[in-house]
Amino acid sequence: MRPPGPCPDPYPTPLTWLYVPGDRPNAVAKALGCGADVVLVDLADAVAPYRKEYALRATAELLAEASPGPAPVHVRVNALDGPLAETEIRTLSALPGLAGLRLPKVHHPADIHRAAAWATAAPRPAPDRPAAPDRPYAAQLPYDPCTPHTAPLMAPPFMTPVTLTPTATPRAEAAVRPAGSAPAPTSLTPPPAPTPTPAPTATSAPAPTPAPAPTASAPPKRPDAPARVPHLYALLESALGIEHAFAIATAHPALRGIALGEADLRAELGLREEAGLAWPRSRAVVAARAAGLPPPPQSVYPDARDLDGLARSCADGRALGFLGRAAIHPRQLPVIEAAHRPCAQEIEAAEEIVRAATSDAGAVALSDGRFVDPAVVAGARRVLALAYRYR
Repeated sequence: MRPPGPCPDPYPTPLTWLYVPGDRPNAVAKALGCGADVVLVDLADAVAPYRKEYALRATAELLAEASPGPAPVHVRVNALDGPLAETEIRTLSALPGLAGLRLPKVHHPADIHRAAAWATAAPRPAPDRPAAPDRPYAAQLPYDPCTPHTAPLMAPPFMTPVTLTPTATPRAEAAVRPAGSAPAPTSLTPPPAPTPTPAPTATSAPAPTPAPAPTASAPPKRPDAPARVPHLYALLESALGIEHAFAIATAHPALRGIALGEADLRAELGLREEAGLAWPRSRAVVAARAAGLPPPPQSVYPDARDLDGLARSCADGRALGFLGRAAIHPRQLPVIEAAHRPCAQEIEAAEEIVRAATSDAGAVALSDGRFVDPAVVAGARRVLALAYRYR
């Protein structure tokens, strides 16, 4: 039975976010058809250091198409304070297939502004994708996004780290002119101080130097306007990030959501029990809602085989105000959806409340004598909107 009147969805946010390694193009292609609301291409933790450049090129090739697949594609870049994030953001931000950027290890609002500035800077074009580097171990990441498996889901220990330096492309050179045009006659660097002119003598006088003036027919050439900032999503993975949660959530209009990175946060805080994360989780939910953002999704559940544990964890997260969850394997998706979608009893109760509500009423009397106020009615409409979005 449909509720009377429209119930617009106030939280048009995904319930399922599926991570997939960025250096596995075939896995990414399969993940796009696995039913996740969003596919998260990971350039960070899931990619070994010596494959970072290959992962970026493969991801840029995928996002060169406006519609890379049935699900929107977000990309998690590397840490903003590391050597790779700027190149990744500038390379990907202008591509038509990118739906959002997930920013890891955000500690302060300034991190959001820095990422937004990189996103609007002149893009660094990605060269042709190189061949995939040979793997020194044969069974690294045996990950098939759409088939069950029993192999380890996490990458084996990395080999000796290889420091990758982004291609040195001066920002000024990339921004001065569009591709294919002649070099601009002026430089972006300040001009040198003028050479002093000798004092005029009685026999000669210096010819006046006319100041250049732009004409209406030939205006000075300017760089193309920067592209819009893509949707940004901040991951709070440190104690400092939790302390600045609300400031981060309100830092920039392009920021569309925040979430926790619980593995790093747990390690930094030295937590041994799940109960230690209750306050940071509540803090993230309150900060998001106070900033007018959707409820945050839960962090990943690391054991893809423990579906019962995942269901219990999702129920706990929903009780705290989370909506949806990130996943590391497609088998987790239906469990996450079932946990965060309203059950039949919730839908029935919400329909009764909405049916009894009127636009000009204050408290609403239900058939059993209970009274509910407008805030409860609004909550009931949210329940129905979510239920019918996934019906």
